[in-house]
Amino acid sequence: MASMLEFRTPGYNPYAVKYSPYYDSRLAVATASNYGIVGNGRLFCLGLSAAGVQCEKSFETNDAQYDLAWSEINENQLIVACGDGSIKLFDLGVENFPVMNFHEHKRETFSVCWNPITKDSFISSSWDGTVKLWSPTRNESIKTLPVGCCTYSTSYCPSNPALISSVSADSSLRIFDLRTPVTAKYHLTNVIPVHAPATGGQGYSRLADGSIYSGAVPNEVLTHDWNKYNDTVIATAGVDRIIRTFDIRNPAGGPLAMMTGHEYAVRRVAWSPHASDILVSASYDMSVRVWTDGSTMPQNVQHIVPSGRQPETVRAGTQLGLMNRHTEFVTGVDWCLFGAGGWCASAGWDERVLLWDAASLLRG
Repeated sequence: MASMLEFRTPGYNPYAVKYSPYYDSRLAVATASNYGIVGNGRLFCLGLSAAGVQCEKSFETNDAQYDLAWSEINENQLIVACGDGSIKLFDLGVENFPVMNFHEHKRETFSVCWNPITKDSFISSSWDGTVKLWSPTRNESIKTLPVGCCTYSTSYCPSNPALISSVSADSSLRIFDLRTPVTAKYHLTNVIPVHAPATGGQGYSRLADGSIYSGAVPNEVLTHDWNKYNDTVIATAGVDRIIRTFDIRNPAGGPLAMMTGHEYAVRRVAWSPHASDILVSASYDMSVRVWTDGSTMPQNVQHIVPSGRQPETVRAGTQLGLMNRHTEFVTGVDWCLFGAGGWCASAGWDERVLLWDAASLLRG
C-alpha cells in the first residue's frame, strides 16, 4: 500500500480513533496503559501537516480510555469514556484538566456518541448494563435506558435524534425511541436477536448458496454502526467474527447480509460516509478489512418453495480489501468525512495509529 502515515503512542495502547467532523487534518486517539488492565489513560489529539502526523495536545486521565467522540457544537472539544465509569469533556484550549466530568456509571464506560442532529446531547454505554443520555452543560444525566447486561456500544441514528441503538453481551441489538412514553419499557421499541434465524414472513431465510439459514450460537456483540445513506440499516459484529446487517423495520426478518473472513473477534465496524454499501471493520486478527454488503449488486438467486412464496435470501457480502500492517489487536477504525472518499485511520494495541487510503485497496 503506497499511501500510509503512522503515529506512535509509546507506552499506551489505543482503543479508539476518530476523525474530527470539522477538519480533515485533525483526529484523536483514546489510549490506555498496560492494555487497559491497570493504569492511566492518555488522549492524543493529532494534526496532519507536511511534516506528517504530529501530536498537538494530550490529556491524561487516572484510568484507561476506551472510546471518544468529537463535539458537534465546538470544534475544539471532545468527550472520552473512561475505565472508572466517568466521561470527561476536554477542550483543546484548556490545559491539562477536563472542563466537565460526568460520573454516574458504576462500571467501565465503554462507548460514547455525540448527537449528530440536534448536537446538544451525547450518550454513553457501560459494562453496568445501562445507556445514559447527557447534556454537555450539566453533570447529571438526562435519562437512563436500562439494558440489563454489559453494553459495549451505543449510537444515534444519523437522521433521527430520537432513535438510540445499543449492542450488548446478550447477543442483542436494541432500538430505543425517545418519542415513546417512558412507561413503555423505558423507550425500548425493538430487540433484534443478532444470532437468531428469521422468524417473520416465511419463517426462515436462505443463504446465497440455497441452504437454509439456521442462525448461530449466541455470542457477545461488540460493535455496531448505522448506515449513513439508509437509516434503517445497522451493521453489527462481535465475538463470532461475522459482520451482519439488519433492517430495524423488520426485527424478526433475520440478517440482510453476512460478511465472513475475519479470523478473530471483530472489535469495530464503521459504514463509509461516501458510499451506501461500503463498510470497514477492525479485528483482533490484526487486520482491517473493507467490505461491500452487496446491496448495490444485482441479486439473481431464487429458490422455489412449494407455497410459491419466495423466502428472503441473506446476501453474501464481499471483501474488497485487506490492510494488515498492524502487529497486534486492531481496536479502532474510522473514516475521514472529507476528500475523495477513501482515507481511514486505524489504531491497535501495537501502539500505532495508521492513516491510509482505503481507495487504494479497492483499486487493487
